[in-house]
Amino acid sequence: MSETLRIGTLGAAGITPAALMAPASENEDVEVIAVAARDKSRANAFAQRFDIPTVHDTYDDVISDSTLDIIYNPLPIHLHHEYSIKALRAGKHVLCEKSFSMNADEAREMAQVAEETGLVLIEAFHYRYHPVFLTAIEIFDSGVLGKIRELHAEFTVGTPNAENIRMHHETGGGATMDMGCYPISWVRHIMREEPKVTAAAATTGNPQVDMKLEVSMMFSDGAEARTIGSMCDPGFSAYLLVTGENGALRVQNPLVPQHGNKIELTIDGEKIRDEELTRRPTYSYQLEAFVDAVKNGTKLPTDAEDAIKQMELIDAAYIAAGLEPRRTT
Repeated sequence: MSETLRIGTLGAAGITPAALMAPASENEDVEVIAVAARDKSRANAFAQRFDIPTVHDTYDDVISDSTLDIIYNPLPIHLHHEYSIKALRAGKHVLCEKSFSMNADEAREMAQVAEETGLVLIEAFHYRYHPVFLTAIEIFDSGVLGKIRELHAEFTVGTPNAENIRMHHETGGGATMDMGCYPISWVRHIMREEPKVTAAAATTGNPQVDMKLEVSMMFSDGAEARTIGSMCDPGFSAYLLVTGENGALRVQNPLVPQHGNKIELTIDGEKIRDEELTRRPTYSYQLEAFVDAVKNGTKLPTDAEDAIKQMELIDAAYIAAGLEPRRTT
């Protein structure tokens, strides 16, 4: 492996400029040197825009490129399993977009291959590496809130059009797979425990596709959590609220704190903390952590083993709502 890690990206997805290209441009440890897309003209345009030297004909060509160390997989969710495993088998570390897979069974297979190959495979929950969420964890761990009673987490954003890939079951669509996965992850990672789904209610659009899913969960100490992921409510909302016997911690916009954030801590009715933290992008911190894992073997909190637990909870939420977990295609 060269000192500079060389990255190939699968596709020219809308998330890629912010999630990969911008942080890579400021990180001396990496360079993005290859791309492919279903439409080669899109790949060519993307390569020209970002000065990527190699445009391959297919995703498989990117994966088999012997000059690469890392594959970034922002493909539609139903392709995460296939191409992440191909990349691992080809000796590449993988940064895979969320949701990690169609279901927990796929996640287990992906994790198994990562273990067999000894390569790094993580789910791109970028928020988890940002000082906003890390500060929330520090406050939580201090015990200042007392016994935790309730957690509420929500991510809502306006409705995509009917042809959007998020609207189709067979490609891993649904509000929970795209949006609700975040608040589910937030409550899991602030508590550092796996809750049990107690109830769920869905608003559906296309068959088996949740436009909105509200999930109720219970942690082992009795703390209750409620998460909402919605793509049918107007506007934008993203927050995590943790309430304990002594007060409450509210994290405003843990999702993309680079667009504004706030941490509010209220204890015994008095607001003792009300501040905005850095707006440096979450994606920059995530790429730095990923590089550290590749170079130094550092274990990351959103690794493949964590992704299995995340997908098990999503599967359980769908079943509780009377919907099918996403099927392997």
